Amino acid sequence: MLDTLADSVARLARLDHEVLAIAWLSLRVSLTAVLIGAVAGVPLGALVAVVRFPGRQVLVGLLNASMGLPPVIVGLVIYLLLSRSGPLGPFGLLFTPSAMVTAQAVLVTPLIAALTRQIVADAEAHLGDQLRSLRLSPWRRAGLLVFDVRFSLVTAILAAFGRAISEIGAVLVVGGNIDGFTRTLTTAISLETQKGDLALALALGLVLMGLVLVVNAAATVLRAYAVRAYG
Repeated sequence: MLDTLADSVARLARLDHEVLAIAWLSLRVSLTAVLIGAVAGVPLGALVAVVRFPGRQVLVGLLNASMGLPPVIVGLVIYLLLSRSGPLGPFGLLFTPSAMVTAQAVLVTPLIAALTRQIVADAEAHLGDQLRSLRLSPWRRAGLLVFDVRFSLVTAILAAFGRAISEIGAVLVVGGNIDGFTRTLTTAISLETQKGDLALALALGLVLMGLVLVVNAAATVLRAYAVRAYG
């Protein structure tokens, strides 16, 4: 066990090329997916929080339920869409980083939208009457509320990144875990553990844990800053 740990630390100390390549692909895929999720999820969640329309409660329920989407099911659906016999088959996206980005974006967008809706709804309960008295459009009200709770939204987006970077089911199904092309931290850890290369698996696990800890630390710092700055 100590030899395995020492070998893992040595790999990290010498900036092992394989570890860095896998970590960089994981970061690139997850950051892109979270960016897409934030661009789509934040406006959607804010508007659902501000605008009253028929079926709103049904949509809220769907958003909340979709936070727990099983990753492997999402991966299966994306696989069927991108396979050769699927409607998007001609684009040749299956078993590519783009397919993994798509799967992770589908997972994190409803999470970001649901968290945004709750955060903006809480703010709207305090500021809604004042904003409505100014006769602002729903888009303007939603935009002002999003700006007011921006630090809380950043922590929600960081939480979505934590889910994306640690996800394995969907990226394994649509990415195929191809060496040097679609192998992420989570899929590589699973594979190397099965192969018996525990030193590499542990090194990758340490990188993954480090990324998750950095994200959690950033969320904590932002939350503390928001409390100090805005009471």
